[in-house]
Amino acid sequence: QQRDASSDLGGTMRLGAQTCYLEADSQVRAIYGEDSVVERHRHRYEINNNYVEQLTAAGVRVGGWSADHALVEMIELPDHPWFIACQFHPEFTSRPRGGHPLFTSYIEAALAHARG
Repeated sequence: QQRDASSDLGGTMRLGAQTCYLEADSQVRAIYGEDSVVERHRHRYEINNNYVEQLTAAGVRVGGWSADHALVEMIELPDHPWFIACQFHPEFTSRPRGGHPLFTSYIEAALAHARG
């Protein structure tokens, strides 16, 4: 995508399928059962890498990175029953009879919480 200075909104548009590498000890790797996934993106947002160390010190775990390890793709709170955030759009590939793994995991966690 071509942009000029007047259209710069502070980030580079990431479009389409992007590879995300999942950290070995992450909840998201356990959910996907894979060490990497390809997910669809459409955003200009990113976590400022200058703050990753502060976030991890506060208890946020980086669960997934871009293929070049330059961008945080997923974060999670390990001590929370289910707190996962992602840069991509899992709703783009979720279907009524084949839910996206993140949605399926979220529903399972909600049901477990409701049952006590």
